[in-house]
Order: sequence, then structure tokens, then C-alpha cells
Amino acid sequence: MQMRMRMRMQWRSGTAAILIIIIIITITSFNIAHGGGYQQNDIDDGKEMRIELVHRHDSRFFRNRNSDNNGALDQLEYIKGFIQRDAVRRQRMNERWSISTNNKKHNLNNRRQNYETFEMPMQSGRDNGLGEYFVQVEVGTPGQKFWVVADTGNELTWFNCLDKKPPSVLGAHKKRHRRTRPRSRTRSSRRTKRRRRRIRRPKNTTNKQCGDGVFCPQHSKSFEAVTCSSLKCKFDLSDLFSLTYCPRPSDPCLYDISYVDGSSAKGFFGTDTITVDLTSGKQGKLENLTIGCTNSMLNGVTFNEDTSGILGLGYSKESFVDKATLQYGGKFSYCLVDHLSHRDVSSHLFFGNHNVTTLSEIKRTELFLIPPLYGVNVIGISIGDQMLKIPPQVWDFNSQGGAIVDSGTTLTTLVDQAYGPVFEALNKSLANVKLADGDFGPLELCFDTSQGYDESVVPRLVFHFSGGVTFEPPLKSYIIDAAPQVKCLGIVETTGPGANVIGNIMQQNHLWEFDLSLNTVGFAPSSCN
Repeated sequence: MQMRMRMRMQWRSGTAAILIIIIIITITSFNIAHGGGYQQNDIDDGKEMRIELVHRHDSRFFRNRNSDNNGALDQLEYIKGFIQRDAVRRQRMNERWSISTNNKKHNLNNRRQNYETFEMPMQSGRDNGLGEYFVQVEVGTPGQKFWVVADTGNELTWFNCLDKKPPSVLGAHKKRHRRTRPRSRTRSSRRTKRRRRRIRRPKNTTNKQCGDGVFCPQHSKSFEAVTCSSLKCKFDLSDLFSLTYCPRPSDPCLYDISYVDGSSAKGFFGTDTITVDLTSGKQGKLENLTIGCTNSMLNGVTFNEDTSGILGLGYSKESFVDKATLQYGGKFSYCLVDHLSHRDVSSHLFFGNHNVTTLSEIKRTELFLIPPLYGVNVIGISIGDQMLKIPPQVWDFNSQGGAIVDSGTTLTTLVDQAYGPVFEALNKSLANVKLADGDFGPLELCFDTSQGYDESVVPRLVFHFSGGVTFEPPLKSYIIDAAPQVKCLGIVETTGPGANVIGNIMQQNHLWEFDLSLNTVGFAPSSCN
């Protein structure tokens, strides 16, 4: 009897072992066969994450040009175009600035820190009449690829979305006819959730096609609309101009962003997955990221089929930056290529550590988070080793002054009390240089270089930060090419009080590192390779 029981137990043990082996083989085979492009060796290993920064001239980006010279804009037309966009942007930012500076500056010392990194390619908007830089992202499941503006002055990541209904009535769908048989109260919550999800998603009702610069949320398995009755809509998204309009609890959370210049953007909020390429060749995901689906823009920026929205690099609790830095190292950095660079010139936007070669050691100074903006503690400007007489309140956040670093603004902007001394100092130094004839818009100090141009006559401009840190931009970043044989001071005056803005041309050919864990911003000259 005992012998028989031992044999039976051995048989059962052997059978169980065989079954376990079969199950393991089956699961492994299923994962390989049905990985859908996300097999184990394609998933983020927690090392690095980066997105390429590609110049706007790159052949991958701009396909449809109908003008001469391969579609390149006239230099002066290009300059005037982004000056006009800068003026509109300044109005919008001043709205947020006046609100934000009255609130406490954010301190993020308790953020999680690790050593993961990701990097994104970025490209200049030079030939599109845009001063911004662009990145390519993949949104949804399966992923839909788009070029979007990388914007440190905007906290909301949003895409052009496929929906014909005006946002003011979005979600007010026609009532469905009830079935004659009453609904069962025992129906599973899973089926109910699927039904609600279908109700919330917009229908494909326009004549545009998915992929023509348009994101189709109804084709994404991971997209979830934020409902208007949710706490997220009522409280978390209130700073992003969510509306209180909520005819039915399952309707989407709407936004209507109106600006003082008369432009507006309307749409609805959702959450989805954004996938980016890692330096290792693998892919990393940011899941449940809050995004906007914009389906109506009035008197504002319009995007063609090549550009599809904005990657919000401004800081807020619902921003791409917040999600990415929590997952990848607590900081992000970028190195902007020259705005006049031509085809196939690229650099990268990093989250976490970076591998950019700098020409000198990185200098660091204090960073002020004033959502969605990144403030820096400027204490003065010098021209040719002479500190200019600029009132201290110009740089004081508590006096509605201060300075920010913004990749979405092209030309550096100074309030009148700072611009005046800069203009006078440079004008005095260039007194023997022939002034240029012509209309150059708000660019005041322009000179003729047809007979040659001696760079040595231009004194060096230096920004001074707290702690003795200085930022000395290259000459081409503040004396810019405005037209053939014409150079101008690439700084624009605005009426104060308000924010002084270090624009993207002033930042170019430098690595800029924003450490949200240590509340520092660092910079160093670099070729952006």
C-alpha cells in the first residue's frame, strides 16, 4: 500500500512539473507572437530616454512647399513673422505671469530622483514662419506619430483632434433610444464602462483623415476622455481653463482658452499614452498623460498637416514635464540648434541625464517654478564689462518683474527700463557703423554690412545671475541677420512691468538643464552634437 501511494505521488509530481513547463513555453510563445511591437526586449530598461530635436528644414518634416528657393521664406519676412508671433505670445504669457507671480513659487525638493533618461529630437521652425522648435512624438495605442511644437511656456500638451462638433456643445450627443426591455441591474461594470467610453469618444465626422496632422482619439485603445463630473475636471484642470459646463456626468471635460489678443482654443481633455525612443534603441512610455484635443482655434496659430499641436514643456502638476521628470531623473535639458541651420541638423531634448558634450563646465543658478514658467534670478546686464544702470525692481518677482527662460519665444524681450540702457550702450559702441535703410519693424538698431563687418567693434553682452553666475551668449545670438547684408540688435522692447524673456535665439548653441529636484537651471556652450 505504501509503495503504491509513493508511486502515485511521484506520478502526480512529475505530471505537475510537465504541466508547468508546458504553461511556461505557451506563455513565452504567446508573448513573442503577440507582442505587437512591445516585446520584452523593446521595453524601457530604465536607462535613458531622449527625443530628437530636428531643424525645420529637415526633409522628413516639411513636405509641401509651393514657393521658390525650396520654400524658404524671405529672411526679413521670416523675422517679421516671428516678431508678430512673439508679440501675441507676450500678451498671453503676461496674463499668466500676473496671476502666477501673486502665488507662491513652487519648490520640488521632495520629487523622486533616479537615473533614468530619455531624449527627443527637436527642430527649428525657421521656414514655417515660426520661432519654435519641433519634436516628433507617438500618441495613443496603437501609436499615431506627429510633429509638435516644444514649448516651455505652455503646460498643456494638445493635438489637433478629429471632431466636427463645436467644443461648446461637445458631448451633448443625441439621446439614444432605450431598448424595450429594461436594463438589468446585474450587468457587469466592465460592459457599462465600455459603453460609457464609447459615448465619451468623439465620432469621426470630418472630411480630414487620421494622420494628416490630426489625432483620432477614437482609434486609440488607451485614450480615456476626462468626464466633466470628475474631480480632475473640476479642480485639477481648473488652471488649464476647464469649463464647468456639464449637461451629463459622462460628457467630456471641455476647455475654452481665450486670450487678450482675441484668439482662442477650444476642445476637450483626455488621458493617453505617449511613446518615445530611448538612446538604447528601445521605447519608453508615459502612460495616463493628460492631453488636450483641440478642434477649434480662432484668430490664433494654425498648423498645417506637418505640425499637429504643442508638447507642453511648461511646469504644472498635469504637464508632460511633471510626468516625464518623475519617471526619468527629476530633470530635463535641451540644446537648441542655430535658428538659421539648414537640413538634417539635429540635437536632442533629454529627460534625466544627458550625453551632450559641452565646451566648458555647466554653470548653475537658482530656478523659480512659476507655473507654467521657469524663472531665473537675473540681477543685471553688462555691456563690454560695464554693468548697466537698470532698476532692481525690473528683476524682482515680487514687483511683477523678473526674468524667465522660454523656448517658445524667439527674440529676447526686455521691459523698457532694461531695454533702454542696453540699446544706448550698444548704439554708442556702434556709432561709426553705417545704419541700414529700410523698415525692420520693432528692430531698432540695424546696420549695413555690405562693405564688410568687423565683429570686434561689438561689445560683449552678459547676463548676471545671483551667486556670481554669468551667461555670455555668442554674438550671433543678439546681433542677428535680419535681411541680406543687414544685421540688427535681436532684442525687443516691451512696456513694463512684466516678465523679461530670454528667448530661444539667445539660448541657441548652449545646453540648458532644468533640475526640478534641486531647483536649479544650468547652462554651458555646446555645438549640440
